Amino acid sequence: MRIVAIVTASLLACPVLAETVVSARTIRPNQLITEMDVTFANADLSNGYARLSDVIGQEARVALYAGRPILLGDIGPPAVVDRNQLVLLRYHANGITISTEGRALERGAIGDRIRIMNLGSRATLFGRILTDGTIDVGN
Repeated sequence: MRIVAIVTASLLACPVLAETVVSARTIRPNQLITEMDVTFANADLSNGYARLSDVIGQEARVALYAGRPILLGDIGPPAVVDRNQLVLLRYHANGITISTEGRALERGAIGDRIRIMNLGSRATLFGRILTDGTIDVGN
């Protein structure tokens, strides 16, 4: 038994346009994106955003120019630690916790791994930013 499928050409000729989030004005790097900064445009990009809720409240990693699509790598979560900011360093192992003061050598958001300098020893370390802004140097 043979099954034959018939496809109507008129169904294939209808293009489907998707909306992509674009910048409504120029947004500088490290600036938070608000609902007035973005709008939709007809485009179908696999590496672009389709919902405003995914973009609003994020931070621009690069300059975003008016009318251009916002791509996946162009934005990210807002930074909670700035470069040269004094931060609390925390090391926890085997039930012992050591805390000291350090200086952030990079900017970063929650979960980012950044370089920091221990102010007591002047040693450069790597640590992960926690939700309260402290840096966990144990991992």
